[in-house]
Amino acid sequence: MRVAPGGGEATVLVTEVDGVPLRFTNGVDIDQVTGEVYFTDSSRNYNRSQHEMVTRTGDSTGRLLRYDPRTGKAVVLQADITYPNGLAISADQTHLVISSTGPCKLLRYWIKGSKAGTMELFADLPGYPDNVRPDKKGGYWVALHREKAELPFGVDSHLLALRIDADGKIIEEMRGPKGVRPTEVVERKGGRLFMGSVELHYVSVVTRK
Repeated sequence: MRVAPGGGEATVLVTEVDGVPLRFTNGVDIDQVTGEVYFTDSSRNYNRSQHEMVTRTGDSTGRLLRYDPRTGKAVVLQADITYPNGLAISADQTHLVISSTGPCKLLRYWIKGSKAGTMELFADLPGYPDNVRPDKKGGYWVALHREKAELPFGVDSHLLALRIDADGKIIEEMRGPKGVRPTEVVERKGGRLFMGSVELHYVSVVTRK
């Protein structure tokens, strides 16, 4: 859906692609040069309230899609992805970085260049990723819902987010209490990080030194 700058009622843009209804739309980013909208549909079998089943069953019916506002058409760029979640366009607009939540990976889908139309592994992660947002240095912030080997007992601390550089390497970690499970981390001027979660009723602001 699209909302005008002044707010008001949202306009529905897409409800299905290639005759298949959108069931679990998730991440979205917009190419600021072309205006094209890239987004994910995490599963053809489960909806948002059944997100745990997508991970538990290893569901691989997710899709990466693109909506062109000039034509009003949406197309499938890649099908049969395992739990595609958040995504972000690279600083040079050549590729997308996509969270694959269940497998704890980041994927790279090329939209320009000799590899255009292909997908590859970008990074292995120590936890389950949600949204991906650009940092201020050509890399990305990735929110983690929980760690792979997280235990319900012991030290009350786990990974909240990771900063990944443009080559897919982990260069910074953010840790916090297990009761905080972020779904998105956004960096703004001065290095401040705005962290949101579907499980919390507030937005956290982290000031980095």
